[in-house]
Amino acid sequence: MGAVRSVQEQSAPALETIVVIDHEPELLRRVRRELSGVIAIPNDEQRGLSGARNSAVRRAGGSIVAFLDDDARADADWLAQLLRAYANSDALGVGGTIEADWLQGRPGWFPPEFDWVVGCSYRGLPETTTNVRNLIGANMSFRREVFELIGGFSPDVGRVGTLPAGCEETEFCIRLRQRRPGARTVLEHRARVRHRVPAGRSRWRYFRQRCFAEGRSKAIVAQRLGADDALSTERSYVARTLPRGVVRGVADAVLRRDSAGAQRALAIVAGLAMTAAGYIAGRVRASPGGRLAAGA
Repeated sequence: MGAVRSVQEQSAPALETIVVIDHEPELLRRVRRELSGVIAIPNDEQRGLSGARNSAVRRAGGSIVAFLDDDARADADWLAQLLRAYANSDALGVGGTIEADWLQGRPGWFPPEFDWVVGCSYRGLPETTTNVRNLIGANMSFRREVFELIGGFSPDVGRVGTLPAGCEETEFCIRLRQRRPGARTVLEHRARVRHRVPAGRSRWRYFRQRCFAEGRSKAIVAQRLGADDALSTERSYVARTLPRGVVRGVADAVLRRDSAGAQRALAIVAGLAMTAAGYIAGRVRASPGGRLAAGA
C-alpha cells in the first residue's frame, strides 16, 4: 500500500500505476477491491520477479517504464528526477539511490559495502550521476524501446518468492549493452527511494544465504553472457572497495574503540568468501559433469 501511495503522490504524475500480483488470486482480488487508481494484473509468466516485471511491461502504455519494489517508498520527486535524467542524456535506462530503512535498526556488524544484500545502494557505487553497468531493481526505469530490442527479464535468474537470489537486472543490462554497444544506463542519485528491511534480513543467516545465492546467480549470468561482462564491476569492487572496507572496520575498532568495527571487517571477508563459494558452485553445476550429477 505504501509503495502505491508514494507513486500516486509524485510531483510528476505517472501515466498509470500497475500492480502485478505473483500467482496469488486472492491477493489480486483484494488489491482490485481496496486499491483505487491502479491497474492490478496477474503475473502471466512463471512465478518470480522477472515474470512479474515482464507482465507489467506488456501492460504499460508509456514510453518509459519505471519499477518500484512493493516494500519501497519513493520520494515525492522520484519520477521527476528520473525523467530529468532522460531529458538531459541519451540514456536508455535510469536508476536511482535506494536507502535502507532498517525496521529494527541497522546491525552494527552489517558492513555498508554489502547493502546490496538487502537490495539497497551500497558503499562502492559511484557518488556522482554517471553511466553504470547495471541498475538496481528496486529503483530503475527503461525506455520502452529497450524491451522491444532485447525482450524482457530472464526467468532463469532473479528472485522467486523468498528465495534470496538476484542478478535479473544485471543480466538485462549486460544483454542490452551486448546488443547495443555504447548503450547508457545512468545512476541518478537524486531519484531516491527508501527500501524497508525487516528484521529477518538483518540477521547473519540471511546475509550468508544471500551472498551464496548472489554468487550462484552471477555464475548463471557469466555462463549466459560471458565472464568478462558478468564480472566487470565486481573485479573493481573486490580489488578496491572491499579491502578499504576491511581497513576501515579495523581502524574503527582500534582507533575509535568501536567493537562492531572488527565484526564489520570479518563480515566483509566472510561475505566475499560465501559469494565466491556460490559462484564456484554455480559454475560447477553449469558444467556438463555438474548437470549430469544434478540430474542423477
